[in-house]
Amino acid sequence: MVSLRGYNWKSPQLLLLLIILAAWEAGSGQLHYSVPEEAKHGTFVGRIAQDLGLELAELVPRLFRVASKDHGDLLEVNLQNGILFVNSRIDREALCGRSAECSIHLEVIVDRPLQVFHVEVEVRDINDNPPIFPSTQKTLFIPESRLLDSQFPLEGASDADVGSNALLTYRLSTNEHFTLDVPPSHEQVKPLGLVLRKPLDREEAAEMRLLLTATDGGKPELTGTVQLLITVLDVNDNAPVFDRSLYTVNLPENVPKGTIVIKVNASDLDEGVNGDVVYSFSSDISPDIKSKFHIDAVSGEITVIGVIDFEESKVYKIPLEAHDKGFPPLPGHCTVLVEVVDANDNAPQLVVSSLSLPVSEDSQPGRVITLISVYDRDSGANGQVTCSLSPHVPFKLVSTFKNYYSLVLDSALDRETISNYQVVVTARDGGSPSLWATASVSVEVADVNDNAPTFAQPEYTVFVKENNPPGAHIFTVSAMDADAQENALVSYSLVERRVGERLLSSFVSVHAESGKVFALQPLDHEELELLQFQVSARDAGVPALGSNVTLQVFVLDENDNAPALLGPLTNGAGSTVNEVITWALVPGQVVAKVRAIDADSGYNAWLSYELQPAAAGVRSPFRVGLYTGEISTTRALEESDAMRQCLVVLVKDHGEPSLTATATVLLSLVDNGQTQKVSSKVSVGASNLEQGLVNINVYLIIAICAVSSLLVLTLLLYTALRCSATSTDAACAPGKPVLVCSSAVGTWSYSQQRRQRVCSGEGPPKTDLMAFSPSLPQGPSSSDNADWQREFQASVCFSFINCIDNSIIPLFCFTISSAHFHNNFGKYSYLGGPGKSKSRKDQ
Repeated sequence: MVSLRGYNWKSPQLLLLLIILAAWEAGSGQLHYSVPEEAKHGTFVGRIAQDLGLELAELVPRLFRVASKDHGDLLEVNLQNGILFVNSRIDREALCGRSAECSIHLEVIVDRPLQVFHVEVEVRDINDNPPIFPSTQKTLFIPESRLLDSQFPLEGASDADVGSNALLTYRLSTNEHFTLDVPPSHEQVKPLGLVLRKPLDREEAAEMRLLLTATDGGKPELTGTVQLLITVLDVNDNAPVFDRSLYTVNLPENVPKGTIVIKVNASDLDEGVNGDVVYSFSSDISPDIKSKFHIDAVSGEITVIGVIDFEESKVYKIPLEAHDKGFPPLPGHCTVLVEVVDANDNAPQLVVSSLSLPVSEDSQPGRVITLISVYDRDSGANGQVTCSLSPHVPFKLVSTFKNYYSLVLDSALDRETISNYQVVVTARDGGSPSLWATASVSVEVADVNDNAPTFAQPEYTVFVKENNPPGAHIFTVSAMDADAQENALVSYSLVERRVGERLLSSFVSVHAESGKVFALQPLDHEELELLQFQVSARDAGVPALGSNVTLQVFVLDENDNAPALLGPLTNGAGSTVNEVITWALVPGQVVAKVRAIDADSGYNAWLSYELQPAAAGVRSPFRVGLYTGEISTTRALEESDAMRQCLVVLVKDHGEPSLTATATVLLSLVDNGQTQKVSSKVSVGASNLEQGLVNINVYLIIAICAVSSLLVLTLLLYTALRCSATSTDAACAPGKPVLVCSSAVGTWSYSQQRRQRVCSGEGPPKTDLMAFSPSLPQGPSSSDNADWQREFQASVCFSFINCIDNSIIPLFCFTISSAHFHNNFGKYSYLGGPGKSKSRKDQ
């Protein structure tokens, strides 16, 4: 607000200030000041910072600045006190020409936040230009025969000032022959007239000199003079006379050269050469008119020879003369007033300034992006400009002042959708046809960390063979971040947890930049079959955003464990055992059993037994069960058979490559009496051992049945839920039985493969984790005393069934054997057939 403190309340300056204030309040928030032209450097104009409501301490931090389109150096603001002062010489006439109103439009711009204020400084005219005549001397030829009251036109003076400073009065030096005829103010287009009041007499005065003075209305007054040299002529006494003293013509701008403007006509009452009229421009016509118009000396036709531009001049005043050919020649005068009609020949001009870029994607609607000003040199409807934006952009134009606009944010931005907008501003005038111009503003959207890294899927399943080398690359995780620059820079890390007694980081590591997952040590399927952990992905934004992905690392079994022998074969002699048998054996009777286990899983733990062939040509009376390890007779023993039989049993698994172990069984053949003596020593102990093993097998069978039943029930429930969720075209049907583990006597049993297939139409087929229930052997029977010794062994296998090609991907198997309990009850060996004595050797 403009301060009134210290003003004299009776001064006219205060009245003028109040008028300015009232105009400011009635306007659209624009400040108005006034300053006289030719003011000295440093002249006070106004307290602009105070009037705009800005604190002085904010001017420098908020980048307070004043801008003007064409007159940026005339006025300046002192940033220390906020005063607007005159910076350089202001010439009103050079600034605005003959315009009655003259002002300097300033844009006051402050940043943080961006604000724009409009200030208009009126430049007051002072009387600094005297009246000027076209020339310092004008010669008039007047015949002595001219009648009284004859009028001779004179070119008036011009004053570059406006208002009362340009209001001219004329006076003629004292003489007895002529007076001055001054037209009223509303007929200024009519020339001054020199009126003859007393007849001339060439013989008395052939020449006269008069002084014509023009005085303006300024304070102080300024004057201009022209000397009139009047030559009195004799003879030709009739001057040409025009039809009209003033001709008015409307001429469109940009007419082609050669266009006829008007044809004037003058007549002379004389006869002969004294009546022949010749047309011409007045001698004191301006060079600009001569460059644009031409008059035919004979016909009086005025044509266009230059460019007629409304923006250069809106009116042309052409003084004409018509001379006869008498001697001396007599002139006639008239004026042609050519008013130029505006044409829509100037397209609008757009100026984009004060860009506030880039724009953060979290900017609120209403934020000012840039300032746009438009200008059209045409007038009227041809100069009325409307602005519009290209469609489908989140911006709008807000008019802040006449022909001034602000480009502001209209709706929310999302850099991940569109990162750069090419906003096209179109300015169109009201002419017919209308002209238009465009300006393109590139608005870059700055990124904000509003997107967390995302993985392609929430969980990955990885299969790694055991015994991998330390530092082996097992998988690569990759997360994408829709943000840009550091907000999209993703780093990876493990989500630490404990795996048993150790930390997860002792097993695996992840590269922070590439996301590669490495196994830090060899993995052992026998110790760790499934390693499940999470990898975290975080960006580098502030604040950082992140997400996790789960990795299930299945350690696949390799055949790295050879079969291990159990029972008496593991005595101090290594893999050799001695057995005493009787000669009276029937074919098919079991005489011994080789027991072995394999720490591997699946096929790698599936054992088979082979009896190494005896010497060439010798047919051994014994054989070994392929999958049971039971050594039985193939025929009745004969006297020709050796008393001491050495059998070498090869135990091998089904891995690739296969691993083996050998067991040596030494069989000593004795008579029945000797066998009875040996067996009687252990009959009591064997009976107790048989009862204990029966109890162990019963408990083991009950436990395995309970676990298998729970597992089968879980799988059935899972399959029912999955089948109920599938679409109408999905199929859920049991597959055909597949032999997973087999044995000759049923130790490895058939398992029913259950298959489920999920067909959704969009996602890829899925695989299901399947478990296979083992078949349980029968407990020992009292009818066959040899069956109490048979080892119970059951295997449970887990596999994936691929729904695409129904292939089976084995994961792992585990084996439950009664041999696991031997440490508690000791090892035992079969000593004879039914009804024979048994013995036990404790360890």
